[in-house]
Amino acid sequence: MTSSWHKGNDGHRASSLTRLSAVTVLTGVGAGIAGMALALLLHAVQHVAYGYSPHQLMGPESFFDGVRAASPVRRVAVLVVCGMVAGCGWYLLYRFARPLVSIEKAIASDRPRLPALATTIHVMLQIVTVALGSPLGREVAPRELSAAYAGWLAERTRLTVEESRVMVACAAGAALAAVYNAPLGGAIFALEVLLRTFGLRALLPAVATSGVAVGVAWSGLGNDPTYAVPKYTLDASLIVWSIVSGPLIGITAYGFRTLTNRARARAPHDWQLLVLSPINFAAIGVLAIPFPQLLGNGRAPAQLGFSGELSIALAAVLLALRIAITAGSLRAGASGGRLTPNLSNGALLAIVVGGLWSMVWPSAPLGAFAIIGATAFVAVAMDMPITAIILTMEFTWIDLNYLVPILFAVTGALAADRLCCPLGPTGTPPDKGYSDCFTHIRPAGTPEP
Repeated sequence: MTSSWHKGNDGHRASSLTRLSAVTVLTGVGAGIAGMALALLLHAVQHVAYGYSPHQLMGPESFFDGVRAASPVRRVAVLVVCGMVAGCGWYLLYRFARPLVSIEKAIASDRPRLPALATTIHVMLQIVTVALGSPLGREVAPRELSAAYAGWLAERTRLTVEESRVMVACAAGAALAAVYNAPLGGAIFALEVLLRTFGLRALLPAVATSGVAVGVAWSGLGNDPTYAVPKYTLDASLIVWSIVSGPLIGITAYGFRTLTNRARARAPHDWQLLVLSPINFAAIGVLAIPFPQLLGNGRAPAQLGFSGELSIALAAVLLALRIAITAGSLRAGASGGRLTPNLSNGALLAIVVGGLWSMVWPSAPLGAFAIIGATAFVAVAMDMPITAIILTMEFTWIDLNYLVPILFAVTGALAADRLCCPLGPTGTPPDKGYSDCFTHIRPAGTPEP
């Protein structure tokens, strides 16, 4: 009797492990396909909208080249269309579709599922508007689509609730990895940001799904870094600057996070979308006449900053304008990610601060300042210091010795963030995350504003 019970129990565990392994692989494959397909769709829409040649689609600055070559009238016209798509699309979605469920809410739920149709429409609206020139990020769309697929797959294969939550988070991280060719960054994102744990039961599927997803995405997106960066040398000036500037970057990131979270919390879900979105994006189109770098999720100014192609004055102007149009787009009701916008803002801020520093202690190139500053800015603005560091290394393929100034800058930025926001929403120290204030990114499972 005892022997039979043990055999039955062992067989059940083996069956569960086999099922979980199969779901892990299928989740990685699905996330890779979703990330690749949406990235290719985004590039295709950009090509049609701005009229640059198809062979430029995958270049590191191809979108900026296309925007810069487009006439001023075309830039404004495309952004007017973007505003109409955003306003009408999200109005109809909120009016007639099922309520959206965020990835965080799904993970906290006893039924970790995202509504298929509403999520798909939401995803397509994000991709199209970012492709047309919205200043928000593109990474949320593949994460949501992959998470919806993982939730459906987990339910169909009868995984436990806890296993399903892990799969949904891993799918989101794997999609991020696939889009940006960042396998380790995607895995750490799922663990640090979504699951808030590095336990083995979450670690193994997170790493596996991200690895599979990136391998699948290579077939369509290639195996290149997201940003082309020259080989920079590390010197004492850069290290001292990272220590001194870290707190300033942290305070600025805290302010930007506060501004954008408040803008998102006040975003309309009714007829106001039909008015505010066209006005907002038409204004962005007008600004893009003298500043084509403004259009898109921020990849162009980040690339120009990392490669040292921006002056201090231009970086300062672009930083101020990008802060304004990002907050304005969120307030007008547009949706999208904040990873690349934050990376861009951090790079622009670091060029300004680093350029002033170079007047006193010259030697370090502006691009090196930009990479360090972008990492610290993302670490605070998105409450993910470990993920930010790893993503930067995978985005740029920069030398590993740059970890020293990056760690200094991130530490200083986080310390300043905690001074700005020492308490949680109830007036007590937060028990999750690094600085869960009212205006901060919410930990997984807490309700959206």
